[in-house]
Amino acid sequence: MTQDFADRQRALPPVICYPPETLPAPDLALYAQARAGATKLSEVIVPPREARVFEVPAGHFFRITSVEGPQVGDLNLHSLHDLSERFFSGKTRALHGTHVSTGDRLWSTLPHLRPLATVTEDSLDWYGIDPHGGSVHDVIGTRCDPYTHHALTGGQYHHCCHSNLTRALADYMQVPRKEAELLVHDVLNVFMCTGFTRDTGQYFMKASPVRPGDYIEFLAETDLLGNLSACPGGDCSASHSSDVAACFPLKVEIYQPQQESLRGWQEASKSGYDRSHG
Repeated sequence: MTQDFADRQRALPPVICYPPETLPAPDLALYAQARAGATKLSEVIVPPREARVFEVPAGHFFRITSVEGPQVGDLNLHSLHDLSERFFSGKTRALHGTHVSTGDRLWSTLPHLRPLATVTEDSLDWYGIDPHGGSVHDVIGTRCDPYTHHALTGGQYHHCCHSNLTRALADYMQVPRKEAELLVHDVLNVFMCTGFTRDTGQYFMKASPVRPGDYIEFLAETDLLGNLSACPGGDCSASHSSDVAACFPLKVEIYQPQQESLRGWQEASKSGYDRSHG
């Protein structure tokens, strides 16, 4: 291989794999109108280093807020009536990018492949992409888990987000934790600031810009079961899976829009592919 060939290959322009322009766009103006008249139905407080489950009816809004100090969260989403249909972080990343914000959608697993939720507001959308390549609300990290922790340290730690989500889902389903664990999946890292290093391509985290009062809000495009862990890394400025990091609660609020305020909106349909596979 010659140096000229190597230089030419590196200089080739990138091609977007999945141009999103043909995807149905959410009507954000309609959503904002519906949200303006919505009333709060309920709230759930997620304690530090723990997780909590919540239900969101289709066409309702849910808001995740940092309430006492800088805190990131790991979010799982399932179709309420079929927990095997769940958030597909890989396809969401392929369609919208490594981090999501207002107007982006959280897609479900195959063979369903439909929007589970749409980001309607994001108080951290000002952050953009920083000089290190970091941004907020990533769909690249998998969730901190006790298996990786053990591989790296040899230790046992039970408050990784994977374990938090497992315990919360098991309690909700009233099943053994080993059964619920199989439904825990890759997450939306809410408020987390992450990226890839330019030299080695390694996944990095840095102190989140989130402060009390910051929030991200979604419209549920179908009936949802949410599961949110307040990460044991706190603002993830130093470590994962730690009893040392300062950790704080997260708040989840559910809002019901006024009747007819979402006129014309329909629950997201599952993929129209015929599943014949040729």
